[in-house]
Amino acid sequence: MALTVLKSAFTKLGNEIQLIISGNYLVSDRKALIIGVFHGDEPQGKYLIDKYLNNYVSNKLFIPCLNPDGMRLNQRTNSNGVDLNRNFPTENWGEDASAAGDNPENYYGGKMPASEIETKFIIDVIEEYKPDVILSLHAPYKVVNYDGPAKNIAEQISDIIGYPVEASIGYPTPGSFGTYCGVERNIPTITLELDEDIPVSELEASVFKIFDLI
Repeated sequence: MALTVLKSAFTKLGNEIQLIISGNYLVSDRKALIIGVFHGDEPQGKYLIDKYLNNYVSNKLFIPCLNPDGMRLNQRTNSNGVDLNRNFPTENWGEDASAAGDNPENYYGGKMPASEIETKFIIDVIEEYKPDVILSLHAPYKVVNYDGPAKNIAEQISDIIGYPVEASIGYPTPGSFGTYCGVERNIPTITLELDEDIPVSELEASVFKIFDLI
């Protein structure tokens, strides 16, 4: 399929982040943004987005890999050691970061909000393209988490993939993408936590239906 790169940026290690489309975003009834690999050790999103775009024309926007440095290094954070999902300029940025799980170093939100190239890139995308709904792909919790006015979409996704809907992921998430987009900007935002214990190819049918849904 012919893909169009609408926007790109280069990371600290020289890897390219791309915003791509295979159709026409302007004709979409509901403008959707789908994002893979916030965390470098969760590569499922890139595989699924690439496979989908190689087989289908879509009017949705895709960032197959937001954190290519982290994926290259096989680590959660980017190459500066920052958890991108704690680096957004939210009202609660930096609060209780040390309480977020058993490995506080993995939840470092940066020296200041939006300090990272990757974070700035996605903020610019949202401001320029103004998506009506956002889906980000994570692992491994097997839940459909949502922020903002997204409960109905989350329930439809749950019906497709069989994961429970959760309004909270169960631990503090200061500076999170969901808070930035869903809570503070009222954009329906879904965090789909995929099963990492099965081959990613087994997720294709369900996830592709979810891509079509949103």
